[in-house]
Parts: sequence; C-alpha cells; structure tokens
Amino acid sequence: MKIMKFLSLVAFAALMVSCNGKNGVTNKPLKTELDSVSYAIGLDVANNVKRSFDEFDNDLFIQGFVNGSDSTDIQIDQAKAQELVRNYFQKKQQEEMAKRKEEGEKNKAEGEKFLAENKNKDGVKTTESGLQYIVLKEGTGAQPTTDSKVKVHYHGTLLDGTVFDSSVDRGEPTEFGVTQVIKGWTEGLQLMKEGAKYKFFIPQDLAYGANPRPGGAIKPYATLVFDVELLEVK
Repeated sequence: MKIMKFLSLVAFAALMVSCNGKNGVTNKPLKTELDSVSYAIGLDVANNVKRSFDEFDNDLFIQGFVNGSDSTDIQIDQAKAQELVRNYFQKKQQEEMAKRKEEGEKNKAEGEKFLAENKNKDGVKTTESGLQYIVLKEGTGAQPTTDSKVKVHYHGTLLDGTVFDSSVDRGEPTEFGVTQVIKGWTEGLQLMKEGAKYKFFIPQDLAYGANPRPGGAIKPYATLVFDVELLEVK
C-alpha cells in the first residue's frame, strides 16, 4: 500500500474516533464477513501507526484530512505533502540502519573478545572453524552425520545470559535434520554421540550473522551459547 493511501486510511480512522470520542466506540459484535473485515482493517491501521510513529499529532493529522477532503485552507500542496512524507520515512529508515550497524559492530566486538578469552579456559576446545565447545558428558551411542536426523534437548542463551530459546524450559525435546540448523550446530552435533551433553560457544559467522530473525532476542552478529543433549540419532 502506498504511503499516502495508508495515511488516508489512518486519518479516516482517527477522524472517526475524534468525532465520536473514545468513549463513543462500542464493542459492536461481528455478525457478518464485512463486519469482520471492517474491524480487521481498523486493527491493521492502528498497528501500522504504532509501528511507524513514536510521536504523532492526531489533531493536525485530522486537520490535514479535513482540509484535503473539502479542498479548503490547504497549507501544503499535494506534491510537497508527498515529498515531506517520503523524506520522513527515508530518514527513519536511514536512522534505523545506522542503529542496527552500530549495534551489530558492538555485538561482533563483544563476541570476538569473549571467544578470545574463553578458548583459554579449562575444558574448552576449539575447532578449525572457530566453534568452541565443552564436553559436559560423553556419549556412547551412535554419532550423527549430515544425513542424520537427531532428537535433542537444548538451552540457548546470549552472552549476557538472556534465554532466547529452550526445549528444556518447554519440557519437550525437538527433532530436526543435522543440516537444517545453523552451521555451528551442524558441526557440533557431529562431534557428539548419543547420550552426550556438550556446551557450544558459537561465533556469529557460524550462527545467524547479520540476519537473525526479525524481532527476536538474537541481534545481528551475536555470539550464541547452547547447552545441548543428544538424545537420539535417527
């Protein structure tokens, strides 16, 4: 949806709320498909506003909408309005990119420092790729290959101890192919045997690098730590 069309929808929604007052909005039941679609559009518009603006002047927004609707008292022409909106969002995008870059560089430096110190600690082994691991318990069963499927329990944290994913906390092990995970896992799993428990210290280039899942706890260039128990090789 184009920006100006999106803003027009938002303006209409804001105008309706302004005219009726917040207390005038009722919990009207959704009886038909059109009722549900209408409600869904309202929710979508509200969510877009929250994501797009940290601060927003509803009064001026509604004023612009009314002026544009009746073509009176217009303070900014259409071409200028589009330019202003376009420049605003371009500026926000550039600021966000700069923020992500700065955060990524910080995470990368912290990870490199941690791994450089960690490799000298007792029990830590380092592979040629840079993967670090500690054997908490050796296994005696089958050893997986790239063709294997495995059943594991794991607990994943950031360097500051923040838990971002844990089958242990969920109380249910998970299954996947050895090559269906990040490079650090693929390599680390092949060092283990059934029944083993290892701790992995995974450098950012063997994890998600610059592209972790959007909105998740893992940030760009983050080094990850996993406790992994290999329950079964299939």
